[in-house]
Amino acid sequence: MNADDDRPFIPELPEAAEPEARSAGPLFEGDPPEEPLSAPRQEYLPEDLRVPWGWFELLIFVLVCFAAGVFLIILAAIGFYLLSRGRPEIAKSLSENLIVDILFMVALDFAVVGYLAAQIRLQFNEPFWRTIGWHALDVGAIPRGVVVLGLICTGLFLDLVVTLASAIEPPKKELPIDKLFQDPHSALLFMLVAVALAPAVEEMVFRGYIYPVIARSWGIAWGVIATGVLFGGLHAQQLWGGPWQIASLVFVGIALTFVRAKTRTVLASFIVHTSYNSFQVLLVLIGTHGLRHLPSIH
Repeated sequence: MNADDDRPFIPELPEAAEPEARSAGPLFEGDPPEEPLSAPRQEYLPEDLRVPWGWFELLIFVLVCFAAGVFLIILAAIGFYLLSRGRPEIAKSLSENLIVDILFMVALDFAVVGYLAAQIRLQFNEPFWRTIGWHALDVGAIPRGVVVLGLICTGLFLDLVVTLASAIEPPKKELPIDKLFQDPHSALLFMLVAVALAPAVEEMVFRGYIYPVIARSWGIAWGVIATGVLFGGLHAQQLWGGPWQIASLVFVGIALTFVRAKTRTVLASFIVHTSYNSFQVLLVLIGTHGLRHLPSIH
């Protein structure tokens, strides 16, 4: 026997092919198609949750809102000082003027939206309205007018629920928001802001900017609940002393976010929100006979 025959037999292997990208194949039937593991996970998300910002940007947003509020307070203080030098009674009058408080809220709203628009356009190089979730209503075979009417009726339903809840458990003391109705001028301005500005700003912030990040991290159900709780918490200061009223507004926030999640567009929740606020304003106008008989004026 030849000594070479004692060597183990090693079969010749074909030349190795170029390695292919490892695939994260579907584990179950109906899972997304196979994609390389390097593919972005956002590909598996619904389109309305594919926003270019995340938790870090949300933290920066909170800090920007706080900084904007402080800046506006300092600016108002400087304005009061310049207008009332030598006349302290003017400064006291301005600081207690409810219209100044409302204008402060309006200025803060514009500052917040301005920051979001600048960030989306400059940092992410994306169109503002579409990226913030303002998509057209997907009505399918249903007439668009019927869908819009349904959203308006949803706002009416929310208004009836909140009004009924407040009637069952009225607040035991005056709420901070009641101070805005001490005179017809501040009441009228506040109601105009509540219908013409607040729904658009709040829907862009909560349902357009905050909700997608929470929903893609915790799931849509928890995203709806958490965003609704944040929405109610933001308004808690205006309703402090009325726990039932705060809970009702949390319910409204959850309902608005549910509409946003179901329709996948901020436009739908904006319509419901505007409808809800409009019916609230209508009830105030009816109850005060056109602001002629405010509760705090006699």
